[in-house]
Amino acid sequence: MKTLSILLKTFNFSSHSLSSTPLSLLHRRHFSSLPLSHPIYTIWAANTNLGKTLISAGIASSVLESPNPSQFNYIKPVQTGFPSDSDSRFVFTKVSDLFLRRRADFSLIASNHVVKVSDAASKEVLGKYEEKKVGGDGNLGEKRLICRTLCAWKEAVSPHLAVEREGGSVEDEELLEMVEKCLWMGVEGEEKGDCWSLIETAGGVASPGPSGTLQCDLYRPFRIPAILVGDGRLGGISGTISAYETLKLRGYDVVAVVLEDRGLANDGSLLSYLQNGLPVLVLPPVPQDLSDDLMEWFDESHDAFASLKQILLSSFTERVKRLHDMRKKAGDILWWPFTQHQLVPKEKVTVIDSRCGENFAVHKVDSCDVITQQFDACASWWTQGPTSALQIELARDMGYAAARYGHVMFPENVYEPALDCAELLLEGVGKGWASRTFFSDNGSTAIEVALKMAFRKFLYDHEATVDISDQNSKRSIEFRVLALNGSYHGDTLGAMEAQAPSSYTGFLQQPWYIGRGLFMDPPTVYMQCGNWNVELPNELSEGHKLEDLTFGFRDELFSKSRDSSDVSRSYVSYISKQLSAFSRSEQNKWIAALIIEPVIHGAGGMHMVDPLFQRILVRECQKQKIPVIFDEVFTGFWRLGVESAAELLHCSPDIACYAKLLTGGIIPLAATLATEAVFDTFVSDSKLKALLHGHSYSAHAMGCTAATKSIKNYKDQKKNPNLTPNGRALKEIWDTELVNKISMHPQIKRLMVLGTVFAVELQTHGSNAGYASTIATSIIQKLREDGIYARPLGNVIYLMCGPCSSPRTCSELLAKLHHRIDEFHKNNLSSIP
Repeated sequence: MKTLSILLKTFNFSSHSLSSTPLSLLHRRHFSSLPLSHPIYTIWAANTNLGKTLISAGIASSVLESPNPSQFNYIKPVQTGFPSDSDSRFVFTKVSDLFLRRRADFSLIASNHVVKVSDAASKEVLGKYEEKKVGGDGNLGEKRLICRTLCAWKEAVSPHLAVEREGGSVEDEELLEMVEKCLWMGVEGEEKGDCWSLIETAGGVASPGPSGTLQCDLYRPFRIPAILVGDGRLGGISGTISAYETLKLRGYDVVAVVLEDRGLANDGSLLSYLQNGLPVLVLPPVPQDLSDDLMEWFDESHDAFASLKQILLSSFTERVKRLHDMRKKAGDILWWPFTQHQLVPKEKVTVIDSRCGENFAVHKVDSCDVITQQFDACASWWTQGPTSALQIELARDMGYAAARYGHVMFPENVYEPALDCAELLLEGVGKGWASRTFFSDNGSTAIEVALKMAFRKFLYDHEATVDISDQNSKRSIEFRVLALNGSYHGDTLGAMEAQAPSSYTGFLQQPWYIGRGLFMDPPTVYMQCGNWNVELPNELSEGHKLEDLTFGFRDELFSKSRDSSDVSRSYVSYISKQLSAFSRSEQNKWIAALIIEPVIHGAGGMHMVDPLFQRILVRECQKQKIPVIFDEVFTGFWRLGVESAAELLHCSPDIACYAKLLTGGIIPLAATLATEAVFDTFVSDSKLKALLHGHSYSAHAMGCTAATKSIKNYKDQKKNPNLTPNGRALKEIWDTELVNKISMHPQIKRLMVLGTVFAVELQTHGSNAGYASTIATSIIQKLREDGIYARPLGNVIYLMCGPCSSPRTCSELLAKLHHRIDEFHKNNLSSIP
């Protein structure tokens, strides 16, 4: 009973499910970590009754016969038809019998345990073990076979129907946590040894689990390599291929296909279809009566299972080696953007195995190799919005688009994805002002397009003043933009010229940079000690009462009632003086466009600009017929809690740019929207007056398909529980009490929270501030240990979720950030002499 007592002590499964789960695990989403110290596989089937359990028993027997492995974990997460049907008992019995027949040099301790059953099933089995010891005298050692049924129901139907009829519901996250515990058996503690683990699913690849989630989606957070049991019967080729493609669509690695020989040579057709070296193994025909002749069948299958075991072992070894090699090679052959390679030691390179919704699966080397979860708190450069379910929907729909269209050139053509996407954009973020959609590939390119549009519109509206009728005049006239200090509009040359001097535009980065603009200092907004404060630039700092610049609630900042305030009149005067001063001093240089990031400057440090100031700035420019560009590459599609940040400013642009969240972060696409008046300035009998801009992949069918799906999902109240009842905004998803608490922390200089974005600026001393600051490095490393992947903007740490993220997740992120900031602050205090 030694083995059993250790299992009970370590895992403490009970019918009350997660009562013993550590707090740190409960605060992780889906799974905490999976060991890579030994082979772990999931066995799937193209349909039910294809022999998954027979193959599980064969693999277990072959593994335990080998000299090295000392433990085999067989896990059956979901079982129906219980207790008369119990796959774990079958494996327990058959492997024990095989071991008794074949081995005399090792002894086998086999145990079978049931964790949780429905009310209708036999509760008397709950918590009971079946155990037996077989084999020789054990002079060479003991082997352990641990079989577990995690959740069981009496009726032999699909698990979701069993739950409906019998009760005993199990949430997906609860089931995954139970599986995770089993996978760590034998990896830690006194009983650590060489082991294998095998998870056997129920039914077919796309059979529902207890919650109704398809099992291929339910187990996707693990992304454990797959063994696919194919179908050797008539019609089995089609079913096996469908199952294989279902797994591949979800990012699973299928290591081998195994099927029973039914005399139809299905394996030949499968090999011809796969054409990628994937092994297809054929087993002898299975006796119809599983109670007879199975020992003989296992003997006949011995070589096939030995081959399969070797395939699985080789695949596991190669996988681990690839993960280690990636870390070693990356620093030698990759050139990362926005990265100083000298500050990134090879051992600090993050190796991402996959992502599932909001989470990375990251390879780490601790006491052993693990695949561990990290929440993507920078939303992969602000592009990510989908849940794991939407990620699969996007992959499926994009696969359809790729198969239907591949890529087709866009000029003078139309196809459904491009048209559907354009209509959704104009009915959504462009509603009420835009009439045209111009597609490109990324945010910076969208800005370049917008500038070309704006300059032509300005020229059209001011042709009586701006005379370019002769070549000499052309060379002397120069168009400039009006922009705000601290803004960022992209990395291409034209986009960089439209932003103020910064770390991104310095001489070492852009020797050609001139800065073709009038760059104004904007008033900014931040939270500190529970209050929202407006910080004015020096030119506006005098003569305002403190109560006009302090607000108890953030929403007061966006109220149109502020338009009649003294602050508003100061803004009008300040903007008018700036424009007048430029026009007097800069002969033949014209402010031909205003470009702003509405409400929040993203890459500039997550600064919130006073929305009243931006609203007045837009109004004053439109009075002077200066085209207005909204750079919503970062702020669009619910990033700030509304579909378009224009809604927060209560005004509309002439041109606006969108990317990032547009496609849910799954593929590049950008769009520049414009009014009909802007479009009309390019209409002519001459092709030379058209907008001569584009790229080979304009309006790519896959990108437009992804955008269409993402836009619809963000606005669907059934799929996005964060929408307010009227569907016009997101509910508050960051815990208000925690936000206030963090804003009062002595280590925090300022705080900003809006929509899906939370940011804090750390207090610094001396010159250790701004984009080059390294003060946040230690906090970032600690957050990654906590399962949060974050990347700072100098001394600014931000957290970002998606429009559909759970408020509970956001609260957990804030709690961990607050803990690490507090820890950092205390360490700093203790180091002061």
